[in-house]
Amino acid sequence: MRIFFVLGAFFAFLGVALGAFGAHGLRERLSPEMLAIFEVGVRYQMYHALALLAVAWSAAQWPGTGATLAGWLFVAGIVIFSGSLYILSLSGVRWLGAVTPLGGLAFLAGWLCLALHAWRSA
Repeated sequence: MRIFFVLGAFFAFLGVALGAFGAHGLRERLSPEMLAIFEVGVRYQMYHALALLAVAWSAAQWPGTGATLAGWLFVAGIVIFSGSLYILSLSGVRWLGAVTPLGGLAFLAGWLCLALHAWRSA
């Protein structure tokens, strides 16, 4: 589906921009611990931006709902996992750490859906 290709490209663009911002704009402003948290958010965002491109490809190869579900789970994971880490690192609000695992679960569910979609479609 085209939407997942567009979202993948957008999140990859944003990941590169945020990575550069972290490396050049935050290094002097954040503690090493908070900068490392920010960088984890960027890393997982980039991984899953690429996963969205894989979802777009798999949806074109094997139409069905599994790829669509995987794509939306990856989007949710990026927003919840990476987003909570960005806010945590920039604001220091620690309770956001409790939200982050929900994004991780969305990532895991997305990978499982993508694998099952490919398995069932082959």
